[in-house]
Amino acid sequence: MAQKPSIPKGTRDFSPSEIAKRNYIFDIVKKHFQTFGFQPIETPSFENSQTLMGKYGDEGDRLIFKILNSGDYLNKVNDEVYQQKDSSLLTPKISEKALRYDLTVPFARYVVMHQNEIDFPFKRYQIQPVWRADRPQKGRFREFFQCDADVVGSDSLLQEIELVQLYDAVFTNLKLTGATIKLNNRKILAGIAEVIGAKERLIDFTVALDKLDKIGVEGVTKEMLEKGISEDAIQKATPLFSLAGTNTEQLKVLAELLKDSEEGKKGVEELTFIIKAVEKLGLQSANLAIDVTLARGLNYYTGAIFEVAAPSGVKMGSIGGGGRYDDLTGIFGLKDVSGVGISFGLDRIYLVLEELNLFPEEINKSLEILCVNFGDNEAFAALELVTELRKNGVKADVYPSAVKMQKQMKYANKRNVPYVVLIGEQELLNGDFVVKNMEKGDQQTYKLSNVSEFIASL
Repeated sequence: MAQKPSIPKGTRDFSPSEIAKRNYIFDIVKKHFQTFGFQPIETPSFENSQTLMGKYGDEGDRLIFKILNSGDYLNKVNDEVYQQKDSSLLTPKISEKALRYDLTVPFARYVVMHQNEIDFPFKRYQIQPVWRADRPQKGRFREFFQCDADVVGSDSLLQEIELVQLYDAVFTNLKLTGATIKLNNRKILAGIAEVIGAKERLIDFTVALDKLDKIGVEGVTKEMLEKGISEDAIQKATPLFSLAGTNTEQLKVLAELLKDSEEGKKGVEELTFIIKAVEKLGLQSANLAIDVTLARGLNYYTGAIFEVAAPSGVKMGSIGGGGRYDDLTGIFGLKDVSGVGISFGLDRIYLVLEELNLFPEEINKSLEILCVNFGDNEAFAALELVTELRKNGVKADVYPSAVKMQKQMKYANKRNVPYVVLIGEQELLNGDFVVKNMEKGDQQTYKLSNVSEFIASL
């Protein structure tokens, strides 16, 4: 008996309807990327392991899919390494490549390799799939699309303001009103770690803090203690876990808390500049809110950090995120090239639009005209008509065989076809074709010699 087929957990097949909906999101996002002056690039689906490893922190590294070397990959492993059964020693011997974890690190590698061809500041967008060996759950997949916009070669905070506007423009166009763009700054987090006496544990502090919405205060406290952060330090940081009020009020609290930290004060200044500018310019439909617990666990962020939450009432993880990285290209030998970027979580945005019923009704109309097949002669006339319609950009088709009319009409209904064309024996003699409006149920006759009249009526 043949084995029942399956696909790996955390991956999905996509139906024509799902593809149409995804393309609807892609097209809107891409349109706004281009409006804001971003240019497209693409990078390979897999990179050399050394390009990716060590760039995302320990947790990120564990989620990178490694690709086994081709051929007898164990042949080059000596017995001593093999017998130790230590994956950290064995993996480099049997795997030299890995699937990309995100688009940012490959982009940094791209900038370094193509630096002599790029005009800085370089604004690029990229829409491609990424892979993470994560535990699958609602809204979290092992294979998913990322949609990034980055600017490298400028340390101006105007870029951060523009990226907030970009988020707002896309979500407004998608009619996804009420999304919240959360904003923080890694310098503020570094300042907090400094004033509570946990400066040497900054990474452990931020990684734990970033999980606050998932594991709560108790869980964060437990993880910080396990990482060696003292109870006294955690106690000093605890009021920040529930910091509330307007953006202005929160900035005042942070300014007072971080007055003795130069780095922390710099972070507050940067955050204040962005907040005030966005408030003056205004947003169309999104909200901008400070979230001092927002850390985003990736190690390469150095300044502003973004995360986007779906409208209230929708249970979904972040639908976007990003931040400022002052020297990401430095890991590949190109120093002092600042960058900032954001990502749209397209798969999660899809789920949110689906839940809120925000996809346009016409999105599933992949075929506008279906010609019924009554036999060879009639079908050829229908094919001539369809050829003319297609030349004019109309999505049209002829049913391939002269089966019962009921079956052909059922197919038209399932495809959500708005118009069915009938060219039977009598219509062929008269040089006519009949168009049935599937929604209204009425019919109208046109001349085969004047197809343009029908096209004009669509």
